[in-house]
Amino acid sequence: MPERPEKSTIEIRHVSKVFGSGENAVIALDDVSLDIRENEFFTLLGPSGCGKTTLLRLIAGFSYPTEGEIKLYGQDIAPLPPYKRPVNTVFQSYALFPHMSVGENIAFGLEMLGRPKSAIRTRVEEMLALVRMEHLRDRKTAQISGGQQQRVALARALAPQPKVLLLDEPLSALDYKLRKDMQIELKRLQHETGITFIFVTHDQEEALTMSDRLAVMSSGRILQIGNPRQIYDRPAERFVADFIGETNFLTAEVTGLANGKAEVALPGGAKIHALLTEDRELNGAVSVVVRPEHAEIVSNANGADLKGRLANIVYFGTDTLYHVVLETGETFIVRRQNSRKSVDEFSEGTAVGIILADGSAQILRD
Repeated sequence: MPERPEKSTIEIRHVSKVFGSGENAVIALDDVSLDIRENEFFTLLGPSGCGKTTLLRLIAGFSYPTEGEIKLYGQDIAPLPPYKRPVNTVFQSYALFPHMSVGENIAFGLEMLGRPKSAIRTRVEEMLALVRMEHLRDRKTAQISGGQQQRVALARALAPQPKVLLLDEPLSALDYKLRKDMQIELKRLQHETGITFIFVTHDQEEALTMSDRLAVMSSGRILQIGNPRQIYDRPAERFVADFIGETNFLTAEVTGLANGKAEVALPGGAKIHALLTEDRELNGAVSVVVRPEHAEIVSNANGADLKGRLANIVYFGTDTLYHVVLETGETFIVRRQNSRKSVDEFSEGTAVGIILADGSAQILRD
């Protein structure tokens, strides 16, 4: 029996957004199209100014597209004002009412919708239980921590049971440990409620940790859409590879093509096979990408794929980074996981070799 296609919550078709006109026109979004699936945690990831927040605002109704369509379950919502869309937003600042209690903040939106008082009380209790804050129901939001304030903002946004929840960098104000805890909490809330979450961030670790799928954006365009493993292991182009995680780029020479792979000569002359991102004819110099954890550093450089001198060792607790200056002058980073039995036999300034794992190298379009 054929699989049923996954249902889309949001369909974005050829959406562009231009601010200003004439010589002062700024293209914030340039012909963006994507589908966001039902019950999905979807992330818009990219640097500041890439258009991700603009796209979120268009979905929310705080701004309108210059061109294109935005559909929610097949209905065109692009012309609708925010209050007529079954969509709620959690802002970076949380926008809570400091003079109200936790429970009153959660109830506020339901009161504005004219829900019966008994239904509001029941829903507030459900939301307090969902975010595990029953004991703080009567506390003023000005008297609770940043992480607790974020939970209140989430509960308030989820209380009316929107079809889609939009999250505009809601973790950026939290410290590192609390941010990590809230990543897990957000994923739990999305799973338990079954609501489609659309999350905006410039933090690659957040995107990889929480997303079912993500879209990498740059200069108002979507460069690649996929699940975290696809984006990290098989970036479509150089910008994506460079923006997501640490990456080594090598300039290599194509010497042959066969079965979706290219034989390339690395700096120093060693030949390896590299995967292709797309079917195309290649010749001459190309960019080859290798993740630091897909390479091994060895003290005996004989037979190694790359040779160089160890310039720097950076210890991170869980792993160690080795910065090797190759014979060509390029720097190559090797990541090695630490263990209780690890003994670092390398020292700065010594000659070393680098062995690349099978399938680790990929040719990218620039």
